[in-house]
Amino acid sequence: MALTPDDVVTKQFQHVRFKEGFDPDEVDDFLDEIVVEWRKTIAENEELKSKLAAFESGEAAPATVAAPVAEEPKAEEPAPVETPAPAPAAVSTDAEPAAQSAGIIELAQRLHDEHVAEGKAQRDQLIGEAQAQAASIVAEAEQKGREERARLEKERVTLEGRITELRNFERDYRSQLRSYIEGQLRDLDTTASSSGSTPVSAIGL
Repeated sequence: MALTPDDVVTKQFQHVRFKEGFDPDEVDDFLDEIVVEWRKTIAENEELKSKLAAFESGEAAPATVAAPVAEEPKAEEPAPVETPAPAPAAVSTDAEPAAQSAGIIELAQRLHDEHVAEGKAQRDQLIGEAQAQAASIVAEAEQKGREERARLEKERVTLEGRITELRNFERDYRSQLRSYIEGQLRDLDTTASSSGSTPVSAIGL
């Protein structure tokens, strides 16, 4: 089945899963079909060119000129002159496959350019989204770091204040305990002194 420019225009590729774009194998197969048709068109063009060159050189003229030779009075009639008439038709036939080939090539190139542009756009979009996501993650991490440092600093100040309170309490407690013990020792010394100075008669001797 011959490939036409409409086939290239209306060709639909299947989307694949898990990645963007078309199936590379399907695109390659379709491009292979274009190449085959293109080569056939080139071969037909070469054949038509060779036939046209042979016709213009006169190799096909004897078959058409043989009839008028029998009647010399009618040699001036326009009938033999009409034999080159197929030449324009051959030229148009030769130009039509060339134009068709050019159209196929142009459509294939345009399809390729569209796929490349689509891939670049998707690549730029993915890069932009990744960069935005990375910036958001970094900003969030920095914000959490600042909040954590502020919380730890607050806890440090609270703990330092508590330690100061405990040290003051210990100092006051030690001072009060020392004063109490010293007072008790003084009381003992006073009691002992009072007992030692009592007269003997006072105790019944």
